Amino acid sequence: MASHRTDTDPVTLAAAAAPGVDALVHEHSGGDHGDQSDTTPSSDHGDHGEHDDRGDHAEHQGHGDHAEMFRRLFWRNLVLAIPVITFSEMVQDWFGYTLEFPGSAWIPPVLGTVIYLDGGRPFLTGGVDEARSRQPGMMLLIAMAITVAFVASVVSLTDLIDLEFWWELAALVVIMLLGHWQEMKAIGQAQGALAALAELLPDDAERISDTGEIDTVPVADLAVGDRLLVRSGARIPADGTIFDGAVEVDESMLTGESNPVAKDEGDQVVAGSVATDNSIRMRVDAVGDDTALGGIQRLVTEAQTSRSRAQALADRAAALLFYVAVAAAVITVIVWLVVGEPDEALIRTITVLIIACPHALGLAIPLVISLSTAKAARNGILVKDRLALERMRTIDTVLFDKTGTLTAGEHEVTDLAAADGDSERLLAVAAAVEADSEHPLARAIFRAASDRQIDPPPARDFQSMTGRGVTAVVDGQQIAIGGPAMLRHLDLAPPQDSERQIAEWEARGAAVLHVVADGTVVGSLALEDAIRPEARAAVERLHRRGVRVGMITGDSEAVANHVADELGIDDVRAEVLPQDKDAIVAELQRGGRSVAMVGDGVNDAPALARADVGLAIGAGTDVAIESAGVVLASSDPRNVVGVIALSHASYRKMIQNLVWATGYNAAAIPLAAGVLAPIGFVLPPAVGAAMMSLSTIIVALNAQLLRRLDLAPERTT
Repeated sequence: MASHRTDTDPVTLAAAAAPGVDALVHEHSGGDHGDQSDTTPSSDHGDHGEHDDRGDHAEHQGHGDHAEMFRRLFWRNLVLAIPVITFSEMVQDWFGYTLEFPGSAWIPPVLGTVIYLDGGRPFLTGGVDEARSRQPGMMLLIAMAITVAFVASVVSLTDLIDLEFWWELAALVVIMLLGHWQEMKAIGQAQGALAALAELLPDDAERISDTGEIDTVPVADLAVGDRLLVRSGARIPADGTIFDGAVEVDESMLTGESNPVAKDEGDQVVAGSVATDNSIRMRVDAVGDDTALGGIQRLVTEAQTSRSRAQALADRAAALLFYVAVAAAVITVIVWLVVGEPDEALIRTITVLIIACPHALGLAIPLVISLSTAKAARNGILVKDRLALERMRTIDTVLFDKTGTLTAGEHEVTDLAAADGDSERLLAVAAAVEADSEHPLARAIFRAASDRQIDPPPARDFQSMTGRGVTAVVDGQQIAIGGPAMLRHLDLAPPQDSERQIAEWEARGAAVLHVVADGTVVGSLALEDAIRPEARAAVERLHRRGVRVGMITGDSEAVANHVADELGIDDVRAEVLPQDKDAIVAELQRGGRSVAMVGDGVNDAPALARADVGLAIGAGTDVAIESAGVVLASSDPRNVVGVIALSHASYRKMIQNLVWATGYNAAAIPLAAGVLAPIGFVLPPAVGAAMMSLSTIIVALNAQLLRRLDLAPERTT
């Protein structure tokens, strides 16, 4: 299991306490999301250790539902709160104005009651659930504060006491709704990776009957032993073995191998890969959960489940705040009763319970999260999981996938060797033959000619030599293009003066294609997965921050070592299978490393989910994006450094706000209880309520300073 942070540092405590959002998410995630009304769903949390596709979908949908629910509640109750505050006698006294007409005195009580029942409903329901489960936290603390304010204000209508808190009740509910709305927008970590994995499979398969007829059937109806036809360009629907035909298979989404893999009769193929250049017939060996794709699904599920358990530890820490408030209230009432002041005991206790609810903390932490995620989004960094952003400041090891992350994920012609020295003519002839081919290497050759403004001559009689290459007639010559298998088939060898250069290409993992004209090898081309120009800067900047950089890839050692040498990467793991990537991340975590994984493919999904922070390149697959906590939408690996910078900046703001908010509570609760009464100072309830509002304004303004942070990749260091 992933060794995520389980300590309760101040920011983790604050995030858990601000204010009980994760508990509310868990509460809501079990409900029926078909009803979009502003009601609080069932509190049946269920077993969070269990995962299935329906639960993931419900949770993914639920986060959006809750954010929308709190948004509507916030705006609706804000409209009601404005007249409550405006017509409050206490507020009018403070600002020296008078608003009065027949019946105006009933505006705060009537609208305040609506706010308590409508806007306060999620907190009241959540508080009851926490009390029933004997797990008190911020929901119960907020419920207690608004209930005390409501009851005290209602009783004040009878002139038994003079503690009118309608304006404070309205402000508290609106502030907490705003905090929850911002929090829900920031923590909406989708868990749709399983659905995205399933989408790699085609809906239907072409099954060959015993009579040889082709029937189209749902993939779910396939069984081991079935014979299938897979056409060129189609996805393979199940794991199996080829019994007729040969094909080059694109397995990059599953294995990370950038070159298409040649498959012949007797070779195995895996579900989700693509037959690029030919049709084959295969026998099904595994379906459903038993496929390689199904194994990746299980790894993603396991890793995501382990992380949710680590997060739950922080939620429990919120209970401490509740016990502090209750203890302070009990001590207050006892002390004032002992000194013979029952009226003051009631007033002081009510004041303590209202002030104990940390308004500033309830808004400031979610506001920091919301501002930081918005700032990130404007710089091509999409934060899906707020805990991932928090953890990024602790990362000491960044693992990059190679294909599509450090490299562009598509081949380019990097070298040519023409027997007659005319490289331009060699590329023109090769592009002419490959002009109509959809093969990835063919597209790279044609693109290279286009980039060099070379117009290929016309070609005719194009033919594919299955598993070996292609042929066509160009300028009256029979031209063939293919790899070493084609040369062996034609019993040819490249010119001796180019053998050394070709050996160098192969040593660094380049795909080598040879051009044959009328039975003579006239040249060769090297094609490689292009290294992103931003990758070198990303590695250098991570090193300057003291972060160790590794590369973990399913590609060959030759290719991996070449890329690592070019970029100055510290640690290279090559020819790694999906389950091995996941295991390597877990191994590093067991060794005490805090690991961030950066990837873009299906094969990266388990490692992205397992890592302390998973960062998906935005141009990658839905599976990688859904499995990660952060998405780099611009596909610029330098943005990894930007995430680290943002994590440190937002952490500083959280600490500053936490110190202010808790420092205020530490001072305000004793003053509200009357600790300075012996020297003649007692904090008036109205002043305490005003101080709470001022505290909230201060921390909110402090959070706004995050807008000044510069995350531009070219300037982030």
